[in-house]
Amino acid sequence: MTSPKIGVIGGGQLARMMAPVALNLGIDLSILCESADVSSARAVATAPIGDYKDREAVLAFARTVDVVTFDHEHVPQDLLQEMEAEGIAVRPGSQALRHAQDKLVMRKAAERLGLPNPRWAEAATVEDVLAFGDEIGWPIVAKTPRGGYDGKGVRIVERNEAEGVAEWMQTSTVLLEEKVNFSRELSVLVARRPSGEVRAWPMAHTIQVDGVCDEVIAPAQDLSPEVQAAAVETATSLASELGVTGVLAVELFEVPGRAPGFIINELAMRPHNTGHWTQDGAVTSQFEQHLRAVLDWPLGATNPLAGPTIMKNYLGGANQDLHAAFPAALAAEPEAKVHMYGKSVRPGRKIGHVNLVGAPGADVDSLRERAGRVAGIIRDGA
Repeated sequence: MTSPKIGVIGGGQLARMMAPVALNLGIDLSILCESADVSSARAVATAPIGDYKDREAVLAFARTVDVVTFDHEHVPQDLLQEMEAEGIAVRPGSQALRHAQDKLVMRKAAERLGLPNPRWAEAATVEDVLAFGDEIGWPIVAKTPRGGYDGKGVRIVERNEAEGVAEWMQTSTVLLEEKVNFSRELSVLVARRPSGEVRAWPMAHTIQVDGVCDEVIAPAQDLSPEVQAAAVETATSLASELGVTGVLAVELFEVPGRAPGFIINELAMRPHNTGHWTQDGAVTSQFEQHLRAVLDWPLGATNPLAGPTIMKNYLGGANQDLHAAFPAALAAEPEAKVHMYGKSVRPGRKIGHVNLVGAPGADVDSLRERAGRVAGIIRDGA
């Protein structure tokens, strides 16, 4: 029997969490890891070491698998296109990934497709920043088009701070956006296979702390069916029109009173932190679905298994010996599912998450408190 071979470029926790479902499906999963101590290095049998920007390392790795996919969006465009020119299946492909690599490209595509954007502009000079802010009102949001994540590469700018944006303009133009008065952050995940099938999970409510996803409530509570349907339609349109293969996460700002009730914040073309709840709370997890999609296999059902699910991240804290806290954490909440990323502990670093699935009609506030207690024990020590 010949197993399909999928190669993942990038050795972070997203690649790591693809490994168990690959094993269950009989998929031969290889991961190109940045070093021997990254999250995924011990998760699969084949984990060569190589930098994702190293042409020879990437091409040598890609030639050993049937399809290439990604743990992150940072592989350079020229390398993506060179793999494609060799006939290597790259999923998502280079033209789709451009929209996750460059926020200006993403904004232009959303505008072209008639999807809900904030007011935005591209700035090359401080005068551009001043003109945009004076037109729409201060403060505004400035973003580096490439490379930002978890709150990095984003700043709120008042008029007297416009000069500070100049440092970002030394290497590229800057994306400017209106500062949106939103009620909460939402996320909708869809998966698309090359033959066109698309499936969506229920929309999730995401809670950010210092620019980092801290907690997810899925499905989002008190969400109108009209907003849910419009968000799924938006994500489906993006996946189809941009030619995405695999999981697409669309982060949204909920804006009541502004049709269709939300605007697009950012995109990711891979499994996403806001979809970790699907590991224990949905029929098909985002990790299994991503592998099925890139192989062009039929997609799995996405409906919740029970009631609401809470996903609670835990970041590096005072406790360096995480497993020493496990007995107390697991005893505190036997229904919790704990996921670890195999990373060394550093303050503020994502090192794992807790999923807690409630029964139908379960009280969300109680679930949040219970999941938070487990995460806190692991983070701080028993």
